[in-house]
Amino acid sequence: MTTTFPDISISTDRLVLRPFDESDIPALTEMMNDEMVTAWTSAPHPYTTRDAERWVRRIAPAERTQGRGIALAVTEFLTQRLVGSVHLKHTDWRTRATEIGYVTAHWARGEGYATESVLAMAQWIFRDQRFERLELRTAADNTASQQVAQKIGCISEGVLRNAWIARTQTQDGGWTDIRTDLIVWSLLPEDLDGVTDQMAEAGGYGTYTDWN
Repeated sequence: MTTTFPDISISTDRLVLRPFDESDIPALTEMMNDEMVTAWTSAPHPYTTRDAERWVRRIAPAERTQGRGIALAVTEFLTQRLVGSVHLKHTDWRTRATEIGYVTAHWARGEGYATESVLAMAQWIFRDQRFERLELRTAADNTASQQVAQKIGCISEGVLRNAWIARTQTQDGGWTDIRTDLIVWSLLPEDLDGVTDQMAEAGGYGTYTDWN
């Protein structure tokens, strides 16, 4: 049984999803210090250059080589600029199921980059890797992340009550932990039928089949 993902890059109409490299460290540091990222992820805060170096050099590569998933940088095709990341994690090779997480840089929001990259990963995981289930978990108040799930055709399966620790800003500008519910979403191979065509007709994006 295969227990690791291949070392791949995926191209879409506007993006390239590829392994992280040293050149990403400054942009990754900036991206991960954004308020929305601090609020809704468990990333260290403040996120230092050293944190970015550990992610690029050790943590992200180990996700793939140790069979837990795969973490890819999301870059603009034309500019090569880092616009986000996608991360398959908690992969179960027996059931062919995995969970996806994603982050978008503050300056790149509103362009549909998260939807485009997550849909590309879904197509790759189902068509090329023959997986049977992709799961997303979004904090109850993280409406932007929930919109991504809805756009790619995910089905909301229920709520895990009090299951996540998010962060909120205090009056003095600091951050404090708060407990929140998680909404569980799932995507199956058949759920993608017609989604790409619907997005294209709505002025969205084409199919994403270029991976190597």
